[in-house]
Amino acid sequence: MPCNFTHRTLAQDVMGGVREAGGTPMEVNTIAVSDVVTMGSEGMRTSLVSREVIADSIELVARGHMFDALVTIVGCDKTIPAAAMAHARLDIPGVVLYSGPTMPGRFEGAAVTVADVFEAVGANAAGAMSDEALRRLEAVACPGAGACGGQYTANTMAMAMEFLGLSPLGSGSVPALDPRRREVGAEAGRLALAALEHDLTPRRIATRTAFENAITVGAATAGSTNLILHLLAIAHELDVPLDLADFDAISARTPVITNLKPHGTCTAVDLDRAGGTPLVARRLVEAGLVDGEALTVTGRTLWEESDGAVETEGQRVVTDVKNATGPAGTLMVLRGNLAPGGCVVKVPARGRPVHTGPVRVFEREEAAMAAVQAGQIVPGEVVVIRNEGPRGGPGMREMLGVTAALVGRGLLEEVVLLTDGRFSGATRGLMVGHVSPEAADGGPIAALRDGDIVTVDLPGRQVRVELTTERIQARLAEWTPPSPLYPTGVMAKYRALVGSAEHGAVTWTGAL
Repeated sequence: MPCNFTHRTLAQDVMGGVREAGGTPMEVNTIAVSDVVTMGSEGMRTSLVSREVIADSIELVARGHMFDALVTIVGCDKTIPAAAMAHARLDIPGVVLYSGPTMPGRFEGAAVTVADVFEAVGANAAGAMSDEALRRLEAVACPGAGACGGQYTANTMAMAMEFLGLSPLGSGSVPALDPRRREVGAEAGRLALAALEHDLTPRRIATRTAFENAITVGAATAGSTNLILHLLAIAHELDVPLDLADFDAISARTPVITNLKPHGTCTAVDLDRAGGTPLVARRLVEAGLVDGEALTVTGRTLWEESDGAVETEGQRVVTDVKNATGPAGTLMVLRGNLAPGGCVVKVPARGRPVHTGPVRVFEREEAAMAAVQAGQIVPGEVVVIRNEGPRGGPGMREMLGVTAALVGRGLLEEVVLLTDGRFSGATRGLMVGHVSPEAADGGPIAALRDGDIVTVDLPGRQVRVELTTERIQARLAEWTPPSPLYPTGVMAKYRALVGSAEHGAVTWTGAL
């Protein structure tokens, strides 16, 4: 997949840096599942499962061969948190190295990314875009190697790794095909040896303070809600106390200071040209929103790493708190009688803060997508897609196909989507995911029926259905969970071991 096309070449640069610093590099590969390739299909169920398989495989080889240090080269969404989870388990010095974003495409004079293609599918179905125009957009949206070019999940997680301290500040924002990438790779190899010399292990770096910094930058850049799922999982591996309430509290005090897609108009490459993540870090340190004394893998503090940030004159990507591009509270946690364990939402840049409407229930993503494309979803409705949680899926599919199709049909501000699945970082609109407990665990979302009235109340941080507790319980008593789609193999194993999205959808024998 395009995210990983440069990895073999980048590995040579990393190994050169290791040799230069006096070490002996050994290249080991693992698997990856493309979210873009699998999106909207049965294959997407494997995406979150791959996070665990990747982490397990890195851990096994590093333990088996007793590596002294580790550089993990990551690209697409799940490889980034998986690498961090493996580093956390092993607790040996090392670097998580992101291979960088793709360049933006150009379509009718504007910069475009893969998200524009997904939204165009809905526009095409609604008759607002011709087949020929859709084909032209598809042909130019992803012009080369690298991860999706907005502040979607990959770039959100790469930035979080820098603020968590596991990646060198500024290493992630360099585009995948930029010639500077070779030196970034070589420096990562040298840095791994320096970290080994000074015993800079993940548990020394990724502290509670570092996690708060990582949450802050996710909120300050209107990043992907997947940040919540993955940071919870990484914190679990490090025994760092972290829960949904922390994300809500930190986001509530953090305004948006970037103009990045999908919240804004700029791409990841624009951020690099503006000054990159060091500029974002400097702004947040100056505002007192992150702790600049937090240690990073370089052995220097976050403030020391960001102090030399170079801002490009006239850039329009990164601002400051006084000129915020969006209010505080972009990443929000809701609770209520539909989600007693919590659910998450990225507050849209515009739209109604409170939505009340009748429910349309779908038992799987494909049924909802068919209804959207057929024009059967009407303004005011609450679209519910259930049995897509970590266990119910299994695998907690992303819903970019459905959400983008809704946007493409002009329903961005007219409907709400509610699911125990999750969303792509490219998703826009009032979309509520990670509903816990999920339907497969007998959560209240399993009790919903067509026509029930549901309210999503952002100011009140509530998601509720107009049913009494007794009525919900009576319906659940009549409810029968669907049969597992995969009775054997890795999917069955995952289903048996995975815990709630509320705790990061981690897998272990005592899963929460």
